[in-house]
This record gives sequence, structure tokens and C-alpha cells, in this order.
Amino acid sequence: MNRVILIKYGELTTKKSNRNFFVNTLYNNILKKLKGMNVNISKDMSRMYIEYESDNQDQVLKKIGEIFGIHAYSIAYKTDTNIDSIQKTIQEVLNFNIDNDFNNGKTITFKVETKRSYKEFNLDSMTCNQQFGGFILKNFSNLKVDVHNPNVLVHVEIRKNNSFVYLNEYKGLGGYPVGTLGKGLLMLSGGIDSPVAGYLALKRGIKLDLVYFEAIPHTSLEARNKVIELAKRLSIYGGEMRLIIVPFTKLQEEIYKNVEENYSITIMRRMMYRIMEKLTLRFKSLVVINGESVGQVASQTLTSMKVINQVTNIPIIRPVACFDKLEIIDISKKIETYDISILPYEDCCTIFVPKHPVINPVLMECIKMESKFDYETLIAEIMSNLNIMIINSKMDDNKYQDLL
Repeated sequence: MNRVILIKYGELTTKKSNRNFFVNTLYNNILKKLKGMNVNISKDMSRMYIEYESDNQDQVLKKIGEIFGIHAYSIAYKTDTNIDSIQKTIQEVLNFNIDNDFNNGKTITFKVETKRSYKEFNLDSMTCNQQFGGFILKNFSNLKVDVHNPNVLVHVEIRKNNSFVYLNEYKGLGGYPVGTLGKGLLMLSGGIDSPVAGYLALKRGIKLDLVYFEAIPHTSLEARNKVIELAKRLSIYGGEMRLIIVPFTKLQEEIYKNVEENYSITIMRRMMYRIMEKLTLRFKSLVVINGESVGQVASQTLTSMKVINQVTNIPIIRPVACFDKLEIIDISKKIETYDISILPYEDCCTIFVPKHPVINPVLMECIKMESKFDYETLIAEIMSNLNIMIINSKMDDNKYQDLL
């Protein structure tokens, strides 16, 4: 039997005049993901088909499960578009896939679902269901029909040039193909929340570069390596990314010399947003993304967010803003960032946390405190000393390609 992996687009089908762009982007993303795996990919506006070496099936399926923009995918069996060929393929597929319960004499229930895209086919979908269902009953004595809760769902897709038969359907990641909605900069700390925010942004089609604020010697090289590992995990879903390491030490020290302790986190975040705005211009990004969740810490109250946001006109996207911590942790475990995030290496947002941070900061107080030191010169110095790395999921530990 001629097997292919059949890809269903899902949300991409809502794009009407832009659909071709979304499908082509998904096609290119799949090509990159499966590079070197000896596959052949074809597409139309409804489906994508991947021909592959049988020895690579598990590996190909795993990689497809890491690609955004795919609603569902199946191992499908290609046949000619005529009744005899389709029925022969159904028989072969059931013989090949039905488990040992059938061989042991146990009755198995089934249902046929036909999708007839080729409208010139001489039977409509309902008649096809009856035709193929009758064929199965005639040839498999231990199978019986159950249209409500079948053990086996037999899918038949009838298309002009070829038709396809398949049983199991795997749920894809959904969303939009990465790169279809422009570029963003993710503020990536070493915590639990920001990698999850990055994952969710990728799901909406945003291509990411990553920004890490570093304050050596107050933060450690272990903290940097932790962030690199998180970046590598995100690159599984988003492809190759830049990691922009921001040398934040001098500016952070000036904040703690000149700012009232309870305002230090608020002022620090305002400085970060000023830097992020400059980074979006340099790296041609449309938005800033972070892992802020409403009310989780003092700088994430609505009042704090408003005061901190005042320094920039760049849109700030907070994908986990309305998630509780347990929901965020669940996603972090699913994408395998949780165990990295809980490693005990602090970032610059946690090393100088005041005992009683202000939760309702006053804008004029922030402006007054910021006037006590020359932050603009410090930011200019930071922008001249960025460390930029290329991150991808296949890179070896401690072997990082520097762009500078």
C-alpha cells in the first residue's frame, strides 16, 4: 500500500484571499523541519501530503507534531478514485491495522466517514458511507456498525486524482504557521512564565527573537546557560532564533543607588521597556512579548503595568496575562521547559527584589526618581554592547555561534 502522511490545515482555512500565503508558509516550515529526511511534500488548498521512507515514520510523525499551523494529521493510504480501488484499499487497511482483538474473535464496531471533495464522483458522501459500510460488513464478520461510539472510524477522502483511506487521526498543535503574522521580541527570563508566553506567541504565527537581560556578576553564567536551554526548547517549535543578551549590570546598579527600594522593580521594568523599544527598531520587530500574568507579582498589577507601559508605544503582548500559575505550569511541562525553569539560577528580575515592592506606583514619582541619574547614556552604552547568538534545537551544548 502507498502510504502518505495527510495534513489538515484547520484554522488556515478561514484566511480566504490570504490562504495561499498561509499554506505556502506552512509548506516551507515543514520542509525545514524535515530537512535531510528524504521526504516528498505536495500540497493543495485543502490538504498537504508527505511521502516518506517507512523506516522514518516515527521520526517524521514526531516532527510534524512540533509544527504550528497543522490541525490534524494521519497516516493515509493512497488509491485510485474509483469504487473498486477504494474498497480494496479499505480491506487492506483494516487487515493491516485491526488489533489482536479482531483476530481473537471479539466483535469490533466501526463507522465510515466519507469526504467527497471531487463532486463529479458518481456517489454522494452519504451513499459512499453506505456502500463502503456494506462492503466492510460483507468482508469482516466480526465488525458491526456503530455510528455513535465506534471502536474504529474509517475515513475516506475522495479527490479527483487520488483518494485516501485512513483510521487514526492525530491532533496537531493548531494555530498559524510561524512567520505568517510578523516578528516579535520575547523577553525571556529564566522563569516558568516567559517560555510559555513564547510558545503561545509562536502558536499565533509570530516569528520570535529572544531577549535576555543579564547582570553579571549579580547573575551567573549558569543563569545564562539556563536561558539558552530554554531558547533551544522554543526553537523546536519556532525554528532558528536570535538570542540577544543585554548587559544590564551598570543600569541596574544605578537604579538601586538612586531609586527608593520599593520602586526599584517598577523603574527597572520601565528601563527594560525603553531598551525593548530600541531593540524592536533595530531588529525590525512589530511587538514585544513577555510572561506577565495579571496580579502574579507587584510589577504585574494593572496599575503597575500602566505606569511601566508609559515609556513605550510599542505593543506589548502578554499571552499568559489571564492564566493562573497552575495553568502556566501545565503548559511548561507539556513543552518540557518546566524542569529547566526551576533550576536554581536567578535572573536580574529576582536578585534585588525589595521586601515591600510598590503595587500601585505613581507615574510622577517614577519620573522624579529617574531624573536622578543619566539612564539615556547607560542605555546607549547597552545598545552598543549587545551579545547576539544564533539558537537552534540541534546545537551542541556550549557551542554557540556568535553573530557579532
